[in-house]
Amino acid sequence: MRSTTHSLRTCCLAALGLLTIFGCDQKNPSTSAEQTFERKVVDKNPPSTPLSPEESMSKVQLPPGYRIELVASEPMVQEPVAIAWDGNGRMYVAEMNTYMKDATGSGQFERTSRIKLLEDTDGDGQMDKATVFADSLLLPRAVLPVGDQVLVQETNVQHIWSFRDTNGDGVADEKKMVFRNDAIDLRNLEHQNGGLLWNMDNWIYPTRDNLRYKYTNGKLVADTLIDNMTGQWGITADDYGRLYFSEAGPGLPAVQIEQMPAYGALNFKDQYTPDFAVPWPIIGTLDAQGGKDALRPEDNTLSHFTSGAGQSIYRGDRLPADMQGDYFIPEPVGRIIKRGRVVNKDGKIQIQNVYEGKDWLASADMNFRPINTYTGPDGAFYIVDMYHGIIQESEWSGPGTYLYDIIQEKELFKNRGMGRIYRIVHDDFKPDPTRPNMLNEPASKLVSYLEHPNGWWRDNAQALLVVRNDKSVVPTLRKIVLGEKATLRKKPNPVTRIHALWTLEGLGALNKDILFEALAADAPETRKAAVWISEMYIRQNDQEVLRKLGAMTEDPSADVRIQLMLSLRENKTAEAQATVKKLLAANPQNELMQKSYAAFIDTRQKIAAEKERVKNISPEDRELIAKGATIYKQLCTNCHGPAGKGIQVGDRMPAPPLAGSPRMKGADRILPIEILLHGMKGPIDGVEYTDMMPSMAGQSDEWIAAVLSYVRNSSEVGNKASVIKPEEVKEVRGRTELIPGGATLQYLEVHKGYRTTQRNWAKD
Repeated sequence: MRSTTHSLRTCCLAALGLLTIFGCDQKNPSTSAEQTFERKVVDKNPPSTPLSPEESMSKVQLPPGYRIELVASEPMVQEPVAIAWDGNGRMYVAEMNTYMKDATGSGQFERTSRIKLLEDTDGDGQMDKATVFADSLLLPRAVLPVGDQVLVQETNVQHIWSFRDTNGDGVADEKKMVFRNDAIDLRNLEHQNGGLLWNMDNWIYPTRDNLRYKYTNGKLVADTLIDNMTGQWGITADDYGRLYFSEAGPGLPAVQIEQMPAYGALNFKDQYTPDFAVPWPIIGTLDAQGGKDALRPEDNTLSHFTSGAGQSIYRGDRLPADMQGDYFIPEPVGRIIKRGRVVNKDGKIQIQNVYEGKDWLASADMNFRPINTYTGPDGAFYIVDMYHGIIQESEWSGPGTYLYDIIQEKELFKNRGMGRIYRIVHDDFKPDPTRPNMLNEPASKLVSYLEHPNGWWRDNAQALLVVRNDKSVVPTLRKIVLGEKATLRKKPNPVTRIHALWTLEGLGALNKDILFEALAADAPETRKAAVWISEMYIRQNDQEVLRKLGAMTEDPSADVRIQLMLSLRENKTAEAQATVKKLLAANPQNELMQKSYAAFIDTRQKIAAEKERVKNISPEDRELIAKGATIYKQLCTNCHGPAGKGIQVGDRMPAPPLAGSPRMKGADRILPIEILLHGMKGPIDGVEYTDMMPSMAGQSDEWIAAVLSYVRNSSEVGNKASVIKPEEVKEVRGRTELIPGGATLQYLEVHKGYRTTQRNWAKD
């Protein structure tokens, strides 16, 4: 079924397996019972006393038919932030045991955090066996089983380690570095990488930074991406390998969802509807960083997103079919999980709110902190609840801040050492009791899982086939791509064929004959995947492949045409460029195609301009600006955007643009330093922004000088002011009184000049 306007979605009938429909803008709406359930605000000023798991579950509001079940709780798990299952269905839990024990983060970087291994030995859905798999870690933030290895990333470093249990006792006795990066991570721990995902395209993606990894011979080989701004905490993918990220800092519930990170950063103001960024908590949200300004005056509930976390696309088979492909994102400050419908129109993705004036899940327990969500091997929906009093890092909760007072008043610092893992089930479905055994099964059996109605099984089967590199399954995989039953129970659907395609790619066994069959497939999602995979030949300037792709410019699917442009635009051959030019000319109204290509050209021009600009800068200043670029891209893009143009969140912006800012591009060299030392809040230039600029006084003089020099003198941001030296920062710091905890200053506009009130605090 082909259409120029369609939804890239698999509509699954849970009882019958996968039934792929490609061509509908939306699936059936939620049931009327779901739509009519009421949101009930329980308490405007809730108590912070910890509750037992059973008491906490009783405080959860869900639509009719859904219910929450306990999978694990303290003392079995403590401070959980992420989970992952290996091929045998064993759950690995990353615990941040030292996170925010008090408002100032005392002892936060002690190496006492852990990875736990949990098992459900009797199949009742609750974990009954726990082992400390890896101990003495520094705030582990990402965990990913790959074969019999478990990849782990800690805080403040960018190394990735592999842990392995070689004797079967549940404790890792082998530790190896699989990716080495000696750079110290300068970011606040909330802004560092927050997850790893083996995606359908056989790349392992982090949530942050301009990298992705290939797993090769037990190691990770990094690929550096250009102009890439991804997300913060949590990463997910749909049935076709499209990635979804979110940004907690500026309150963006979905970012980088329009195209893959390898093609550069691309976001639209309307990539989610304005109401999707509006949470509806059922208790007062007094510990929101924005204070009273972030709350609804009538009930003290959070009025806008502040901390979206581990989002997921539900891809299981044991919940209502209309959940399939929906986007779920927790907001731990609001104690809610929001549900959005993913709609594709002419290749552009938009997430639309499912419920009006309420959320899919909301808790009246003040310590409920949903951090991550997943589709489990049993087809249920899993929630990681950190169950922690303080959820904001000390940079924003120290003495003198609004949060500090709330933390002390509510004694939130006492609520730690706990944690829960839940699953959401439904009255009409039973979780799948089948326990995975993939690590012990032959490759031929793994191939059969590529048609499983639960995406968890398909993803893990593909990854294991690639890791094993067992070529014996190649003939079967080729038959699946050709649409033959092979060893499957039925004729393969598009999702299964695409998994087979990518598995062949991962095994290095994809040939052009198979690729051309896929390019001519009836299902547009298969054709799109084939174009994407053809990049392996495009990079070789393969003329036969370029001709085949050039003949597809009038494909009826916008997704296919957009992928053609993305895959071909970097190839410099006349054939590729002619195809791209033809696509752009024939699709003038396709917003995604046009904006993506314009951003691609803009990035290349900026790179060229930057190379030209630095020719006239001293090596010392060049090094300072380069350090500033690293800092900016690690930290400042969260609120100010990758090019300093700000980030639009519906009808609001978290922070002002830096490109063209009179504070940054002007001759006044003291004011920018003072802003970083003391922080600043609006209104700025007559605009009220949702976030404040915190004090950076804890950073070194060189750190402040570097990031300011980059912002003031970078072709990427667009300002052309002079660099700022570390000694200038030292001088300003020395003659300015620093308020304990970092001062947040009201920005004043005086005539045509700009000053902060801390000018009145100068010691001299």
